[in-house]
Amino acid sequence: MLQRIGQLIGVGVIAGVLVAAIALPAVGGLGITARNVATGFMNMPSDLETPPPPQRSVIYDREGGVIAEIYDKNRELVSLDDMSPVMQDAIISIEDSRFYEHGGIDISGTFRAALRTLSGSTQGGSSLTQQYVKNVLVESADSQAEQEEARETTLARKLRELRYALTIEKRMSKDEILEGYLNIAYFGDGAYGVESAARHFFDIPASELNLSQSATLAGTVRYPYLYNPRLNPEDAQERRDVVLDRMVQVGTITEKEAEEAKSVDLADELEPTNQSNGCVPSKQPFFCDYVVQEIEKNEQFGENETERARWLRTAGLEIHTTLDPDMQKAAQKAVDKWVPRKNKSKKVAAEVLIEPGTGEIRSMAQSRDYGPDESKLGETSINFATDSDRGGSTGFQAGSTFKAFTLAAALEQGKGFGTSFGGGGSSTTVTGQRNCNGDPLAPWPVKNAGDTQGGGGNMISGTKGSVNTYFAHLQKDVGLCNVIKMAEKLGVHRADGQSFDNPHTQANNSFTLGSEEVSPMTVANAYAVFASGGTYCEPQAITSINDRQAGKTIEIESECERAIDKDVAAGVSYLLQQTFKGGTTSGLGIGRPAAAKTGTTDGSAAAWFAGYTPNLASAVFVGDPRGPQNYPLRNVTIGDRYFGQVYGADIPGPIWQETMSKAVEKVPEKGFPGAPGKFRGGGGGGAGAQPTSNNAAVEGGVPDVVGQRESEAVSALEDAGYQVSVAPNRVRSAEAEGTVAAINPDPGTVLPEGATVNVFLSGGSGRAVPEQDAEAGDEDGVLPVGRPPHEDE
Repeated sequence: MLQRIGQLIGVGVIAGVLVAAIALPAVGGLGITARNVATGFMNMPSDLETPPPPQRSVIYDREGGVIAEIYDKNRELVSLDDMSPVMQDAIISIEDSRFYEHGGIDISGTFRAALRTLSGSTQGGSSLTQQYVKNVLVESADSQAEQEEARETTLARKLRELRYALTIEKRMSKDEILEGYLNIAYFGDGAYGVESAARHFFDIPASELNLSQSATLAGTVRYPYLYNPRLNPEDAQERRDVVLDRMVQVGTITEKEAEEAKSVDLADELEPTNQSNGCVPSKQPFFCDYVVQEIEKNEQFGENETERARWLRTAGLEIHTTLDPDMQKAAQKAVDKWVPRKNKSKKVAAEVLIEPGTGEIRSMAQSRDYGPDESKLGETSINFATDSDRGGSTGFQAGSTFKAFTLAAALEQGKGFGTSFGGGGSSTTVTGQRNCNGDPLAPWPVKNAGDTQGGGGNMISGTKGSVNTYFAHLQKDVGLCNVIKMAEKLGVHRADGQSFDNPHTQANNSFTLGSEEVSPMTVANAYAVFASGGTYCEPQAITSINDRQAGKTIEIESECERAIDKDVAAGVSYLLQQTFKGGTTSGLGIGRPAAAKTGTTDGSAAAWFAGYTPNLASAVFVGDPRGPQNYPLRNVTIGDRYFGQVYGADIPGPIWQETMSKAVEKVPEKGFPGAPGKFRGGGGGGAGAQPTSNNAAVEGGVPDVVGQRESEAVSALEDAGYQVSVAPNRVRSAEAEGTVAAINPDPGTVLPEGATVNVFLSGGSGRAVPEQDAEAGDEDGVLPVGRPPHEDE
């Protein structure tokens, strides 16, 4: 009867009568009239903003696969058309059967609710519109106090909801209100909105809910915990049946349909699923964490980190990333194979793959489970692939991978491949170096590993053998500060955020031997500059973010600039390709042109391998996160393999090889540019430098014939104007038996026309001895077993 009267006399009068009826018993002694109360009610704020409710954000790989979902509340918004019609009927029947008849206020229900509110109870009575208003107020609250105000058991709260409900009914259609309510309501067990609830409890979308399932979900909204189907299936089934009876009562379904639905055992329908939240359950957890860090630390996405974190977890973002699922799978498989996650030695392997020319991160893997409990074997929340400000560590010394930066600095100064230094030997002392502040550094004793005598070689032999003494002299010749500046141009920086010239971290003599703590990300990206022909790009994990709440898409472009001349990049690539030809990376090829460098820090504290093709760069680190110097890679069993000492070619090398061999299947094969002619000569050295020959000799220097058949090699050398002497005894080498294992002098050496070049043929079944780094950096320098000595050794 009251509902009918309300329809006849209008909303304004209803409000006045309703408010007076509710309020006057409480305020009668104050002389307030019904008219005053009604006027005050209608003057209350009524313009309620109804933004989309918080929903989960999804991180995708570059092929559209889901990496992770991030949210404060598990909610996925769907349209009313994507909700089962019987679900709509069920919620209306049990919560507001006159929903399509009233104007936002169910008069009889509201009277009943108001009276109960005055007695301290909030049981029942609100229309769906009022419930929608309440949920909007709770979800849009910016503070705990505002949330408590939206939930408080007071008449004032009920009046606010009534006033907002009247306005909402004028602004939105009934279907829009119903859609908003079903998307915002809480259905229990962490499921917000009917779509998430359907998937959580029944593992189906909301569009496929049947009568029994719909009645079950509709029954939960009053008391989500009590009627939780997973925790309390018997109570939930009883409540379901109540909903079914109500649907019969209002004429939504027949008694027969209700009885058929009641005959279904709810336990048989339940298929609870745990919606993954965050990076822990992801199959790519450390890349996921990196993406989260990128958003939370980037001022582009909000004024402060708290605001950015909330945006990520509530805006329903679609975050598209650079991760290649096949490359990631290959990298993860390789690091897990060579350094198992729960190896008792507690060593870890980390690898990053980056696309040259874009900086896009294709893979980020490490041999650990992602989790917060560092005390558990094989678990960590630290991303050893990246820097400390992105959830990583403070870095690890990178060994001889830094020698590539010295090569680049030397070539930039115009020094040729034939640049050499007198006084070759297994050890030397370098004096007279200065840091970037101009301060003199103490004399620096440097040695090579084992019996290697390589100090007097040139760039090619020094690089192939990773000869410490050679690079110590080359660094001095170029200038320590110039080498540091070159590294910085390539994006090299300390993982702890300190600069190289910080008083506490001042770069020392052994910079060229990799004495600085960096991350695999930094090394991989620096090598990507060489691969790209000299272009530096900021590492990039995200390509676009679709903000569904704001209705806009943020496109994120690569940030690139030229760092070094293309000839310098080509020269470094040429030198690093030589390591596969009888050098420290022999036997680790991937079946297509590649350039690489090993690195092993002092005493095998850590081991590295960095390498690239023209379209993919990678760096691998292996060490102990507890502190490599205190827990070195010596006398260790990793998996089922025992190592007396681990070098860059022992574990990092095979990880790189197995990863890249699979990863490059997705990119076209490309060759490197030829070595620029201007570097093929010698000279360019400073004080003490002695070119291996003069520049008036044969242009281009000795051709590189390593790996060729004897007849082909002899012809090429003779055509270049040299005499050829083939050694009678074959040497152990990774090159195919019968092909050229090495030549002396080295390729690129400039000799007078008619000079003799010695050729050594391979006996096969050999492999380069790995290097050992020294002096807080590197002792690389062991030449392949059976390799002929240099003239200056």
